[in-house]
Amino acid sequence: MSSAFRRVFLFLQGPPSTFFAELADELLRRGERVVRVNLAAGDRLYWRRPGAINYRGSFAEWQGFVAALMAREGVTDVLFYADRYPYHRVAGAVARARGARVTAVEFGYLRPDWITFERDGMGVYSHFPDDAEQIRAAAAALPEPDATVRYRYPFRTEAFHEVVYNLAQVFAPYLHPRYRSSAYYHPLHDYLSWVPKLALEPFKERRARATVERLVTGGTPYFVLPMQLQSDYQIQDNSPFEDLGEVIRKVMLSFAEHAPQQTRLVVKIHPLDPGIERWPMVARIVARELGLADRVDVIDGGDLYRLLGKAEGCVVVNSTVGLHALRLDCPVAVLGVAVFDVPGLTFQGDLDAFWTTAARPDAELRDAFVRLLAAATQVKGCFYTAEGRAAAITEAADRLLADRVNEPGAFVDPPPRLVRARALGMDAAVDVVTEPAGASRP
Repeated sequence: MSSAFRRVFLFLQGPPSTFFAELADELLRRGERVVRVNLAAGDRLYWRRPGAINYRGSFAEWQGFVAALMAREGVTDVLFYADRYPYHRVAGAVARARGARVTAVEFGYLRPDWITFERDGMGVYSHFPDDAEQIRAAAAALPEPDATVRYRYPFRTEAFHEVVYNLAQVFAPYLHPRYRSSAYYHPLHDYLSWVPKLALEPFKERRARATVERLVTGGTPYFVLPMQLQSDYQIQDNSPFEDLGEVIRKVMLSFAEHAPQQTRLVVKIHPLDPGIERWPMVARIVARELGLADRVDVIDGGDLYRLLGKAEGCVVVNSTVGLHALRLDCPVAVLGVAVFDVPGLTFQGDLDAFWTTAARPDAELRDAFVRLLAAATQVKGCFYTAEGRAAAITEAADRLLADRVNEPGAFVDPPPRLVRARALGMDAAVDVVTEPAGASRP
């Protein structure tokens, strides 16, 4: 059926929080229409509103179902959290083929205290400009973003909701029996792996802090490799690497052959890594194989930002740590595809040259980049406190209804990072759907 409403918003999976439900309430209050599809048991927990469609079909049937739903309901906008989730990739492609707007929602590039709202997608699929002069021009009249942290919450809050969301499907699979989970690890395996990690955390933290203190105050030049999560879709879809072991070997091999002999390399394990892959052991083994055992520090804990503040440089795949490093005036090399990988901000040469020719970012360009990023894609607030959600929802609704997502001047078509992705050998063609498959019913 056709819709008499000006805008019809289709909400798919959101963050493990009531954020999407509350944003939907705000859009309804402003006179728009909302359609919701629950794909997994966890979705039901956080969508505390009547009228949701509970999809119980297979992933193979999803394209046909969502295409028919969009046509029937007259969907004009699609919102989802984490643009590379399989269901979201399909829905985004169907929406674009229909001419509907697609908005990807994620934790903020400028975290903490920010949420990302970006047109179409992030990473490879981001339309944010990568040309320095375009960034400067678009940001010239923009104010500095609010750097005050206003919406604090303990990590245990985020962890609790993640666990509840994922375990809901484990313990109630009959609600969505054919759901294809996007989790890299089985949730029980993931969460049980935290038992030994948490038991050893005080010891690891003490050792890491001592290492950071020695490096920061000791005068020996060092570079930092902050690890990401193996389960991160930014690794799976926005990088040329299959796993983080490849990243460790590539960086260490380059460091061994081209870094000055007096420099050190610090491998920092991601604080949320569950320990399943044992990356500290992998890093130490590779270091020994390459004759770097006495030049590599592997830490699981410590203050990353203090470490970056004194570092000669930072190597990332595409982690937002790279953006934080730039804001600390630390040179950055990007191995994958990242929104902040812009000539003038990050090192543009081969990694082998980074160790001796790394340059600090252009401070004026960096500040312009941050202003434009904040104004166009970042919303002040958070998912996990009532105050943070309320602040973000008002601004998010304003931007959605005024078509100000990726504005002003922060939308480039086609996504400019596709060129780099293809040069890296990544399968990064924009998702396209032309002939939707036959529809299925919920």
